[in-house]
Amino acid sequence: MKALIGQKIGMTQLFDAAGNVQRVTVIEAGPCVVTQVKTGATDGYNAVQLGFGRAKHQAKPQAGHLKPAKADSRVMQEVRLAAVDPAGPQAEAEGEEARTDADLKVGTSLDVTVFEVGDKVQVTGTSKGKGFAGTIKRHNFSRGPKTHGSHNYRAPGSIGAGYPQHVLRGMRMAGRMGGQRVTTKNLRVVLVDPAHNLLAISGAVPGPRKGVVMIKGIGA
Repeated sequence: MKALIGQKIGMTQLFDAAGNVQRVTVIEAGPCVVTQVKTGATDGYNAVQLGFGRAKHQAKPQAGHLKPAKADSRVMQEVRLAAVDPAGPQAEAEGEEARTDADLKVGTSLDVTVFEVGDKVQVTGTSKGKGFAGTIKRHNFSRGPKTHGSHNYRAPGSIGAGYPQHVLRGMRMAGRMGGQRVTTKNLRVVLVDPAHNLLAISGAVPGPRKGVVMIKGIGA
């Protein structure tokens, strides 16, 4: 299973063997602890819950949940397991449960060595919150003319007709921008540093510095 929870450190650049510059995002990924294993027999689907970081204060339900894994994770996220045997539904369930029981047990620790240079990944995080924004910034609207007596510079314009006498659901208007769950796909692992638990991934990933992200191998 190629999946880890990490913390975004920032962006920098690296040079490949040919001297070409690569823009990369450095992420402190793992180590992550398997805090729960779900199987089709007990939960209806196959998944693994990963824990990352250390919590300063834990509620009693959270501490009880993490006690079997002997962890004090600050962040927990679940990763669905893909089918490994395409022979049929029953074979998929049996093969997945067998792999879950054998390799991914509660308390198992995963680090950046689950990834290799060249792996394609997708990164999910919470985008930067930008506060209340108008339609030009939020939805890329065009402004009105600034000549011939026009005062409609950055106004949204019409938001509906006289009938049905209310604003239709989904109308693009001003409002809070950002702060949403975003997934960036088709990125590539450029560097793996097990000594410092670091991954360098090509391109930009969602979220601010110190933001929590989920790194998942495409097809994992």
